[in-house]
Amino acid sequence: MEIKLNRERLAEEFVRLCEISSPPREEKPVADYLKQVFAELGADYAYEDDSALKTGSESGNLIFRFEGGNGSAPIFFACHMDTVQPGHGVQVERDGDVFTSRGETILGSDDKSGIAPLIELIRVLRENGTGHRPLELVFTTCEEIGLQGAKALDYQKLQAEYGYALDSTGIDKVIIGAPAANRIRVDVHGTAAHAGINPEGGVSAFLVAAQAITRIKLGRLDEESTANIGVIKGGVATNIVPAQLMLKGEIRSHSTEKLVAYTDEFKQAFLETIARWPVSDDPACKPPTVDLKVVPEYPVMRLHESDTVVETIRQAGNVLGREQSFIVAGGGSDANIFNGYGLPTAIVSTGMTDVHTTDESININDMVKLTEMLYTIACM
Repeated sequence: MEIKLNRERLAEEFVRLCEISSPPREEKPVADYLKQVFAELGADYAYEDDSALKTGSESGNLIFRFEGGNGSAPIFFACHMDTVQPGHGVQVERDGDVFTSRGETILGSDDKSGIAPLIELIRVLRENGTGHRPLELVFTTCEEIGLQGAKALDYQKLQAEYGYALDSTGIDKVIIGAPAANRIRVDVHGTAAHAGINPEGGVSAFLVAAQAITRIKLGRLDEESTANIGVIKGGVATNIVPAQLMLKGEIRSHSTEKLVAYTDEFKQAFLETIARWPVSDDPACKPPTVDLKVVPEYPVMRLHESDTVVETIRQAGNVLGREQSFIVAGGGSDANIFNGYGLPTAIVSTGMTDVHTTDESININDMVKLTEMLYTIACM
């Protein structure tokens, strides 16, 4: 199969996209640009949902459809429009085949290294009049702040029953498994007192939390599960026994049953700690309490070798003579949400490197490889 891509046009498109600022909830400029591009390319269907009412973004999620007509089943390709901070005023530096940020910002290849190849894919299909399967392009908002756009997407508008999220480091790598996650917030309430005059009259929220935390296993829990406490805030002054402490953490597991069990252990560590806390004789001193909230972040993602979504990209790799790796990863993405809605979705690597840092980079040759893969899938 001969694939006539325009390498430099792809590079220019990538730079153009990166230099359109689109931090979470500020995706409107890039959304407006995509509407213009795909209108010019003759999209058969264009839709912006009302997810902005839920996410607080300036834009809704976008869906574009190109009918194709080669008789194969429709598929979707998905990317997110937002980038992490610092993402305002990105200037792209090119050194040969490698793109980096010129300043003190991220580059934005997460996830614009997926968006640019999709634009090039449609351009090549249109230019050559190539028959292809029906394609749906999905662009979500607020992925970087909790997959909020994907969670609010109007899935009834999609016709495809499976697809690919273009959003991972490396190249020729396909993620077919990812964990579920629970986000946890704990507010510990003690009793304030003067730390020098009457420490006996206080209950330190810090000490309560510390004793509870020592009962919790963090880090690698088993081969499928992890736990972490990443944020701790509280206290007023060094001479005041702290009455409040807030902490945030997470638990992830590739097993839904283990996720439930480890989350329960986390909760019980705090509940049992306060239940056993010694009560002072000081009438002003109250027993400690906790408010604990668990929010499901995303469901487990697990595809099988025999699934059509996996077999399709494997066949495309064979056509291209590429050796692909099919792996299970430790992070969550929009693909978890798509899978949770009954849409089998594999995550495809785009070539991005050192994402979420100002050292982020990508090689144009990797984006070319991705575009070739997308073209092959589209024409199967």
